[in-house]
Amino acid sequence: MTVKGIGFIITLGILLGSLAAQAQQTDNVYRIGFLGNSTAALEANLVGPFREGLRDLGYVEGRNVLIEYRWAEGKYDRFPALIGELLALKVAVIVTAGTPATLAVKKATTSVPVVMTAVGDPVGTGIVPSLSHPGGNITGLTAISTEIDAKRLELLREVVPSASYIAVLWNASSPLQVLAEKQVQAAAQVLRMRVLSLGVKTEEEIKSALAVMTRERPDALLVLADRLLLHHRALIMDFATRHRLPGVHAYRELVEAGGLMSFGPSYADMHKRAAYFVDRILKGAKPGDLPVERPRTFELVINLKVAKALGLTIPQSVLLRATEIIQ
Repeated sequence: MTVKGIGFIITLGILLGSLAAQAQQTDNVYRIGFLGNSTAALEANLVGPFREGLRDLGYVEGRNVLIEYRWAEGKYDRFPALIGELLALKVAVIVTAGTPATLAVKKATTSVPVVMTAVGDPVGTGIVPSLSHPGGNITGLTAISTEIDAKRLELLREVVPSASYIAVLWNASSPLQVLAEKQVQAAAQVLRMRVLSLGVKTEEEIKSALAVMTRERPDALLVLADRLLLHHRALIMDFATRHRLPGVHAYRELVEAGGLMSFGPSYADMHKRAAYFVDRILKGAKPGDLPVERPRTFELVINLKVAKALGLTIPQSVLLRATEIIQ
């Protein structure tokens, strides 16, 4: 063989080796789907901890992982199309937040692994058969929200003892919210509170519900844990501020938007923990073998500026339990 021929073979070998290395690198870049209920701006405080959790486990975006974000913008009827886009991209795993998104993915695929976060009652809504043995293609974290709605009413009674007529805003399109509303009704009966139950599905229905509150004049407002309501928090909290409605809500973001108090699990912590489940699945674990986790931390956030504007004095017993106080 001539020197020229040997040189050609060496060059070809180097080229093929380079292509093989590139192919191996591509194979090692995992594509993750992130199905958001709202918008990137409104959920930045949840996406940030998730990305941080991935970094802590050695995943660097653009190097060994790509995240495909899809945002429903508070419109749950968009989920099927958004999920279709993620499935077409052949993502290795889909991360969801909340019950509606998780139910939509469950309906769309039984093969692609799903890591759910902040699902209030995954057993009661039929997402998994049990927390310890989820089976199937779904695992993740539950927010146990239906279990703590009664606690929110109890906190409201401590802070506003005179409140006896409570408006409850909930998403009527969510199976979880149907369960949660029943829990609130039962808790209110024990506390001898009357409930103005306002189930909504769209922004227009939220506006109609606010108009009903204007006529009914409840003593307080309770906003249940749902991403539709989180998405429209500015609209809801602006109304509560104008009408001087105190409340103990599900999300700290509502307190930041002008609400009085919030009590619930740390959603940021759950999103960071979701990275652990993604890592396990990417390394070969089956979702159905990974037990669903309950919240590890809870937050009680109090806005003292709002309390002062409402003429309320927060009891010391409540202040001592707060994890954050907004001055």
